[in-house]
Amino acid sequence: MLNLATILDEQARRRGGHPAFVIGETRLSYATVRALASRVAAALRAAGIQPGDRVALACPNLPWFPVCYFGILMAGAVAVPLNVLFKRREIAYHLNDSGAAAFLCFQGTPELPLGAEARAAVSESPDCRTFVLITPKPDDPSPQPGVPTLGQFIHPHAAGMETAPVRESDTAVILYTSGTTGQPKGAELSHHNLFMNAFLTRDLLRYTAEDAGLGVLPLFHSFGQTVVMNAMILAGGTTLLLPRFEPVAALQAMQREGLTVFSGVPTMYFAMMQASAEGLDLERIRARLRLAVSGGAALPLEVLRGFEEKFGVPILEGYGLSETSPVACFNQLDAERRVGTIGTPVWGVDMRIAGPDGATVPDGEPGEVLIRGHNIMKGYWNRPAETAEAVVDGWLRTGDIGLREPDGYFRIVDRSKDMIIRGGFNVYPREVEEVLLTHPEVALAAVVGLPDPALGEEIRAFVVLRPGAVATSEEIVAWSRSVLASYKYPRSVILRDSLPMNATGKILKTELRKL
Repeated sequence: MLNLATILDEQARRRGGHPAFVIGETRLSYATVRALASRVAAALRAAGIQPGDRVALACPNLPWFPVCYFGILMAGAVAVPLNVLFKRREIAYHLNDSGAAAFLCFQGTPELPLGAEARAAVSESPDCRTFVLITPKPDDPSPQPGVPTLGQFIHPHAAGMETAPVRESDTAVILYTSGTTGQPKGAELSHHNLFMNAFLTRDLLRYTAEDAGLGVLPLFHSFGQTVVMNAMILAGGTTLLLPRFEPVAALQAMQREGLTVFSGVPTMYFAMMQASAEGLDLERIRARLRLAVSGGAALPLEVLRGFEEKFGVPILEGYGLSETSPVACFNQLDAERRVGTIGTPVWGVDMRIAGPDGATVPDGEPGEVLIRGHNIMKGYWNRPAETAEAVVDGWLRTGDIGLREPDGYFRIVDRSKDMIIRGGFNVYPREVEEVLLTHPEVALAAVVGLPDPALGEEIRAFVVLRPGAVATSEEIVAWSRSVLASYKYPRSVILRDSLPMNATGKILKTELRKL
């Protein structure tokens, strides 16, 4: 038996009174989280949920996310975390594609009425027999007639249910990919996949019970689940939850709670590097913060250097995908940290760079990143053909372009889907973006390829200027022409106040292409 929920069971036994999660003035101990999760598990079983059934969960970074997540696992069911920004059509797609038998959903806010959208989606999902609303105060009356709140759902059930025995190869979580091509696909991750990845992350980052991390990455995302939540639970440490990222609020939380670890995506690092507010004590933050972790997208070197200078802490950059649980490669504390790389493969994981024929290319040459190991998904839910295309002879084809240095460090060049072919020349948007970010008046940049009848594709950059900057599009085009090869520089620059991003802070290039 290896149920991922046993990591919570163990900490509830070993340090039941230690705070597991903190939000505002509320502190939930490991024993409390485990007791609530067991009541969720008992309620699900009473509602007819059987081991192996899928249970969807949509909840922001509130204590109810880990309570429900581990409750689902304790019942032997499969957790299907959903993005809290989804609308009715998207929710219905994920419920129907996963065949979810139950849906635990946050009620939302007046601005984002998630519960109403979800109820409409459930009416279009014949397999979803149980619908429960998570309210900020779960004992409140249901905000929608006929729909129980989580408090009402678990009220008849006492704590103490034992964690269901499952095989290590059984599916624990189905994580849906972002769907950059076609409809989103559900990556099936086993209990073994997720336990091993959390175990490795805890040891790589040297988490202990004395650590306290900031949980601002969405927990419905693989990065937040493994690196922020599961690895910290394995260590017996504390996670301070923030439902949404705001740079000043994040820094205030780090100062107030004396946080030791921060995990984020590049846009978060940029915002925190730029943030300032009355009453912020940077020296107090610097005195406690020992480690920062970046993933989800390439971290621009200018942002890395600026953040490290301001906060006096190293940023370790890593790499992974939902399909790899997610951590596959990392700059590790017991080895050289090489800025601009994603480090070396973690224990038990192999990586190589392959050419179009699948053969390994020489060191230093770009090709597709292939990965194999204990972290590779079981497959895409109900998609055998796409699974066979993605995993060949045990190697996951990532779709990312990278290169291997002679001593085993890896670099990501770009997404193969994002690569621009202009007049027969390969242009990697990340390279162009890195150069644009060295312009003194540029804050953010994203580069995409647009169809061109003569060249196949033409290069366009979307740019956000620094506060007070007055550069024009034409000036940035001229500047980039002076520092980039003639086939690489963007022929057009669109100035914007902001760039579209998903819930994890990743820039949505699909939306930029539509613009």
